[in-house]
Amino acid sequence: MAHVINDDCASCGACEPECPVQAISQGDPIYKIDAAKCTDCAACVDVCPTGAIKKK
Repeated sequence: MAHVINDDCASCGACEPECPVQAISQGDPIYKIDAAKCTDCAACVDVCPTGAIKKK
């Protein structure tokens, strides 16, 4: 099950370079995770300063 980024996202971009499969991209107005690409590795979770990345 993929992770999702909720409205707590501050659009800081810390998560994007952490994703080994490039599933995270800048959305409008917050970052988004492509569920089809996400491997559920959770590498992005620990770097998010606002805790906006959760399990779907």
